[in-house]
Amino acid sequence: MSMTITVLHDDWQEYSLLDSGHRRKLERFGSTVVVRSEPKAWWSPDLPRQQWDGAGAVCDEAGTWRVDRDQSREWPLAFDGLTLQARLADSSRHVGVFPEQSAHWRWIRGRTPLPSGARPALLSLFGYTGVATLVAASCGFAVTHVDASKPALAWARRNQALSGLEDAPIRWILDDALKFVKRELRRGHRYDAMILDPPSFGRGPSGEVWKVEAALPELLDLCRGILSSEVRFVILTLYNLDASALMVGNLMAETFGDRAGALEVGELTLRHAHSSKLLPLALFGRWERVPPPAGAGNSPMEGTGHT
Repeated sequence: MSMTITVLHDDWQEYSLLDSGHRRKLERFGSTVVVRSEPKAWWSPDLPRQQWDGAGAVCDEAGTWRVDRDQSREWPLAFDGLTLQARLADSSRHVGVFPEQSAHWRWIRGRTPLPSGARPALLSLFGYTGVATLVAASCGFAVTHVDASKPALAWARRNQALSGLEDAPIRWILDDALKFVKRELRRGHRYDAMILDPPSFGRGPSGEVWKVEAALPELLDLCRGILSSEVRFVILTLYNLDASALMVGNLMAETFGDRAGALEVGELTLRHAHSSKLLPLALFGRWERVPPPAGAGNSPMEGTGHT
């Protein structure tokens, strides 16, 4: 299996990282400018304080928003034909969209299924508000979306309606990811693609405790068992501060190393609008099946290359 190490960023017109520093970031979502805490921004801001003070909403580390009187708490965002609801959610510093993941969304679009035949099945675990799910469904996949949060599922279905995809082949599942995959394995269900975006810590709908460092190796091993023989790709994203891209690569190579494919690992970042700095936000691994050349056998590729 070949492996490359890369740093990804994407240009999405609806989003801009205006500045970051002193463990905060100044961002524009559509026409709305917000300030949020950012533990990875150790440096000093580039822009003057008055530009930070002009933000319409500011969120502290506890997830409490201070919102200007004329600032709406909900507004639409557009991404490649989709309409997404941004929201200043109570007790959360998130707005429903992780813009650094737009690099994944465009990559998925580049793996659009062939127009003929049945839609390949894609499983999205920890699917949150469903942006990757909607991207995949809009370009030809039949998606099973799993999340343990009822409010997140409701938000995802709202995005589905706003995007005019009510008839898209999406199953919305409220469940603990590990329990769901175990049941799928017993049922003999198989998937042709998979997206995993696990939190560092979380709780399932029945109070199940999730700690990624303890549960992820088991989950990946189970996921391997529900991949079809024609699997196209697997995407894993991690937001753990104490992890590394090489850790992600080792895990995915251990899980999928006996299959012919290419593994790309690295960091998802945001590029500053007014400087050359990149803000690192997440680690990722993307494994993609590489069909054997014509006339070749079915054995996996040998060796590992690093660039």
